[in-house]
Amino acid sequence: MDITNGPSAAAEARTQMTGQIEHVRHELAGVRTGRASIGILDSVRVDAYGSQMPLNQVASLSVSESTLLVANPFDPTHIGAIERAIQSANLGLNPTNDGKLVRIPIPPLTDDRRKELSRIVHQLAEDGRNAVRGVRRHVNDALKKLLKAKEISEDDEHRALDEVQKITNTHIGQLDELQKAKDSELLDH
Repeated sequence: MDITNGPSAAAEARTQMTGQIEHVRHELAGVRTGRASIGILDSVRVDAYGSQMPLNQVASLSVSESTLLVANPFDPTHIGAIERAIQSANLGLNPTNDGKLVRIPIPPLTDDRRKELSRIVHQLAEDGRNAVRGVRRHVNDALKKLLKAKEISEDDEHRALDEVQKITNTHIGQLDELQKAKDSELLDH
């Protein structure tokens, strides 16, 4: 992290914290709700062409119905590998194939599974909040070093620290909203 003055500290903090938000958003997309979403297949890797490839690189994915996903392989010879990869991904999904397409029914969630997924959502959001706080701590430490080296004034340091705290509060609020939205998807059935 290259911070040479207060304003760049705020910009650096904003950039890194926004990156953390995007990471949590991506992770939350993988948490399955009762509705079909191709995001739940993001973690699936298929043995194809001699390596482990993301599912979306060997098949086109679509939502056929609210409780059914469809994987249409680019190369029909990979249909078995796609089916096995989805089964072994520990997503609780049981795909079937008809020789051309892989159909992936999304089973309804039980109340216990919803609560378990809600705990995972809370943990992902908390990890995100901790990462945002870590960015704040790192930026604040850099500002204190600049003050100690007399590269910025005390007033500049205070302004920058206040700005970094405002940015932190905004990003923590965004994480809280993401958590709340995912929880309502899971628990309001």
